[in-house]
Amino acid sequence: MKLTFLGATHEVTGSCFYLEACGRHILIDCGMEQGRDTFENQDIPIPATQVDAVLLTHAHIDHSGNLPLLYNRGFRGEIHATGATCSLCDIMLRDSAHIQMAEAEWRNRKGKRSGEKAYAPVYSMEDALATAHLFVPHDYNERFKLYDGIEVRFTDVGHLLGSASIEIWVTENGITKKIVFSGDIGNVNQPLINDPAYIGEADYVIMESTYGDRNHDPAPDYVSELANIIQDTLDRGGNLVVPSFAIGRTQVLLYFIRIIKEKGLVKGHDNFKVYVDSPLAVEATSIYEKNMSGYFDEEAMKLIEAGINPFVFKGLRTAITSEESKAINFDDEPKIIISAAGMCDAGRIRHHLKHNLWREDSTILFVGYQSEGSLGRLILDGASEVKLFGETISVKAKVCRLQGMSGHADKDGLLRWLKAFDKKPERVFVVHGDDRVCEEFTQYINELGYNAVAPYSGTVVDLSRNIVAVEGKPVPAERKKKVTTAYDRLVEAGKRLMAVIQRNRGAANKDLAKFIDQINALCDKWDR
Repeated sequence: MKLTFLGATHEVTGSCFYLEACGRHILIDCGMEQGRDTFENQDIPIPATQVDAVLLTHAHIDHSGNLPLLYNRGFRGEIHATGATCSLCDIMLRDSAHIQMAEAEWRNRKGKRSGEKAYAPVYSMEDALATAHLFVPHDYNERFKLYDGIEVRFTDVGHLLGSASIEIWVTENGITKKIVFSGDIGNVNQPLINDPAYIGEADYVIMESTYGDRNHDPAPDYVSELANIIQDTLDRGGNLVVPSFAIGRTQVLLYFIRIIKEKGLVKGHDNFKVYVDSPLAVEATSIYEKNMSGYFDEEAMKLIEAGINPFVFKGLRTAITSEESKAINFDDEPKIIISAAGMCDAGRIRHHLKHNLWREDSTILFVGYQSEGSLGRLILDGASEVKLFGETISVKAKVCRLQGMSGHADKDGLLRWLKAFDKKPERVFVVHGDDRVCEEFTQYINELGYNAVAPYSGTVVDLSRNIVAVEGKPVPAERKKKVTTAYDRLVEAGKRLMAVIQRNRGAANKDLAKFIDQINALCDKWDR
């Protein structure tokens, strides 16, 4: 009964943990690293073909994004998650694959001129589509048997539609331990989704610490504040451009705007248009509409029971094709444009910024976190000009931010979640926070009487005895971004072949002979 920490250790992204129990090999999350990389993560210590199952906390790419890569390397087990997470991953992983392939195409077009090696995408659309077939949906609070000796339950954690903490009961050699993975703990009083549910007992807790060093400011009246920003922008005759994350934040904005229109809070601009220019956001909204019961909070459910769709209102337009997207900027009427990506580093939002940043009558409204170094952060920090598509654009538009919109619990929220356990766990492992934040939050909860540690990647814990078998070390990440070449993927395919060979030990001689012939035929073809 061992737990190995692989990703989201002293960092916020790349969530991945490896549980060995009852002769099974299980991953909890398989996320992609995003943004600045501080430490090197150890690879999964076994071939992907030997992973039996994945348990997924939620659909965000930093928790799910490497699942198609796992498939590409030979994983064919089941991926267990809530029903809403399964549906969201279907579109998010396809979108991620599209980004990987588009980046590879751009790199290779550029690299061909300078004689660089061919760049291969991390994974393909085929990998993402095949991965979608491995998902197994579950309801909240459904306790199910994963394997002999292992039971699992998903508990609503209020971060994103379908997000969950994962409770795992493991019985091995007569010893039973309960392990709880918090996932991303949600902020309270978020629109649409429920507040985090609390869990009563655990022997071990693996918990996030994203905002473990600070509390959020008091939440403003979002509807009134957004209405004032819309009123000001439309009165000036400009466009309100909102860079927004396609899943979660876009749906909340539509929910607010529906209320604003219903109450007539914007005067003199009846039926003002609202464009959602993101195919991913449009698909995600459709999934939200299909997954209301069991996921939405009481206020949203009252609307639904009254026959009101929380995301639909007069004046709403969607843009799916690139032609529809381009046409938005030829509409001279003042309007709202909600588009991805949320940090402005990719996607259609960059075209809308190009057409609106220089306009003094327009407004750029940020509604989510902008990481250091992103285009969104540069604009928010007051840059006078930015580069877009090789062109220098002056920033003359009004730039503002809707404060306090966070899907993560703050320090007090994290403590409420932790203190809900009936008794202190044997040990708390603090993950999913910046290096300094992990250390500060760990020290703080130790002062409260918890036995807590912030492990580095590579740390292995013997859960049956509550001892650290292997101590992970902080290995600084290489500052040069790693480039995956076609040869790198060939090497990975070779590793997968060796794993398949090992798994066929003891197979019938007739089958092995056929396998040998196939391998030799392949070698003959390429041994030149």
